[in-house]
Amino acid sequence: QVQVVESGGGSVQPGGSLRLSCAASGFAVENVAIGWFRQAPGKERERILCISNRDRRTYYADSVKGRFTVSTDNAKNTVYLQMNLLKPEDTAVYYCATDDIAWYCEGPPRYWGQGTQVTVSS
Repeated sequence: QVQVVESGGGSVQPGGSLRLSCAASGFAVENVAIGWFRQAPGKERERILCISNRDRRTYYADSVKGRFTVSTDNAKNTVYLQMNLLKPEDTAVYYCATDDIAWYCEGPPRYWGQGTQVTVSS
């Protein structure tokens, strides 16, 4: 059974950092793309990042480029989202998601985590 579980959210002051984890089961993260999305209250869900280790491709949305980085630990079957220089507008529920081997963040993925809240506030 394909499953992804996010963790690592919390509250931080502007300029701070958080690292989110996306732990996968039922598949190997090295074989498929993992997307990170976020949704702020009253706003549409935003795709912020996509990584495909198999294809050696990574996409960052302009809103996070230069501040967020993604990494993968294949041994732990986990993808990490390192978020630096956080801003109040980064406040949202963050989700990781995946789909089959052909997917690279185009269109809605089938498998979603439950989300983790990130709040950036002074």
